[in-house]
Amino acid sequence: MTLLIKTLLGMIVLAFSFQSMANDWSWYHGDDNATRYSTLDQINKSNIGDLNVAWIHQPGAIEQGLEATPVVIDGVMYYAGSYNRVFALDAATGKELWHYFPDLDPIVDELFFTPYTRGVNVSNGNVNIGTLDGRAIALDQKTGKEVWSVQLVDTTSCACNFTSPPVMAGDTLVYGQTAGEYPIQGKIFGLNPKTGESSWTFNTIKDDPDSWGGDSGKYGGGGSWMPGTYDASTNTYFVGTSNPAPDYDWGASPDGPSTTGARPGDNLYTSSVLALDPDTGKIKWYHQEIPHDDWDFDSTMGEFWLLDRDNKNLLVHQNKSGFVFVYNRGDGQIENVWSMVENFNWVESINPKTGELIGRNPPNIAENQDMLSCPWIAGGRSWHSGSYSPKTGLWYNSAAEACQTTTVRKEDPVTEPIAQLFFGADLAAADLPNGKKAHGRLDARDPVSGKRAWAYTYKYPPMGSVVATAGDLVFQGGIDGTFRAFDANNGDVLWSFTAGSGFRGGPVSYSANGQQYITVPSGLGSLVMGLYPTLWPEVADFPAGAAMIAFTLK
Repeated sequence: MTLLIKTLLGMIVLAFSFQSMANDWSWYHGDDNATRYSTLDQINKSNIGDLNVAWIHQPGAIEQGLEATPVVIDGVMYYAGSYNRVFALDAATGKELWHYFPDLDPIVDELFFTPYTRGVNVSNGNVNIGTLDGRAIALDQKTGKEVWSVQLVDTTSCACNFTSPPVMAGDTLVYGQTAGEYPIQGKIFGLNPKTGESSWTFNTIKDDPDSWGGDSGKYGGGGSWMPGTYDASTNTYFVGTSNPAPDYDWGASPDGPSTTGARPGDNLYTSSVLALDPDTGKIKWYHQEIPHDDWDFDSTMGEFWLLDRDNKNLLVHQNKSGFVFVYNRGDGQIENVWSMVENFNWVESINPKTGELIGRNPPNIAENQDMLSCPWIAGGRSWHSGSYSPKTGLWYNSAAEACQTTTVRKEDPVTEPIAQLFFGADLAAADLPNGKKAHGRLDARDPVSGKRAWAYTYKYPPMGSVVATAGDLVFQGGIDGTFRAFDANNGDVLWSFTAGSGFRGGPVSYSANGQQYITVPSGLGSLVMGLYPTLWPEVADFPAGAAMIAFTLK
């Protein structure tokens, strides 16, 4: 075979590979840069009015709704519903190809973080899931039969588990556990994807008496319960860690990390961004976004997405507080920090060059016993994701303008016979301090400067993720059950669909049999939904549900 023929064949294979990637939604955040952007444009502003329901699949369990983001590879959709029910569907018709219902430990019904799951990972011929009873399970991608199963945490003791899909980082399958609200030590696990054998374990509670005074580190919480992002160009896994326990420190100080109270010190590596070597689990660099977090503003929330601009390789991450951190992803140097939310009082500001918190204002027993805290515990945005369009250069992202009354109390850790919540405060949702009603927004912003191009105001802060497409469309569902398509350039609502139940999961776009689809999980659920009725009593009567709904052109 001549060199020319080999070159042409290689180009053809590469072209098919790129087309397949464009047609798929290959992991939780969609593309390699984790932007949740689809390059498909068959559905666009000129024909959005012809978008119609193609099929609906119901997972059969509606407790806590449907919080997943589906994965679509080669015309097959994989997703998980409550109680870790896993499904494989024909992505063009919704026909079920196989399902897997794990035999879960009965302890699952007694847990705080249950029974929801946010999805699966598909890699190396397996469908991988972390379970509510603390296991990592691999299923055969074609048949749904169990390939291997390993117990990573003792849920019957720690009350911790896995609520999000793992991430394939190079040759390592990475899982992160829940832990932030419990008196335990949360960890990140690196596994051999073929066997489930452990390659490494990273403890998010640093063994350092200066960071954790007394025995507080023993009960430090942390963990990492949302997916991170793998950067293949540098073989780096970027991931955030959860809050320290107790969430609220009765001895919190406005002068900086407390030297007394429940957990003296800066409490590394909680509420931090980690750049890990996925082969070893060792830290390349880190930045603690919230030293001695006194507000439950952890860093595990918020996607880590990659942006190359002005000859800089950037990493964009929104902390739960609503502040967006823009890093140089090579060394962690901060390029900018800006706020998505307009109403905050937990700090005066954050230094945009160093990340230092300026004017800390924590609730505590001494001065701020019944404090109006902004934003509320659900954050300036919860764990749902935004979407960046390289076509418009805008990041489409949610903001919650809402507050809470925080009443801090002393609390002792309970670990026997099973760990109990270690929280440290009582909370009640509240409107804004300026007399305005709490509300939500979908913003279109420059991701580096934070400059806003347009905004759409919601009565209720949205809890669903966003997907932007090359058709100049942006899709997001609200908690009232309305799924909307926005003009990516100006925010006009071009189309809407009423699903009956609200949205908490992630919409995706893919192509099957030459047809583009927009698919969204419908079904209202979430622990933070318990905040809403205080401000909007009607939300208490919003219907539950769970359905995967696919749309395509008529």
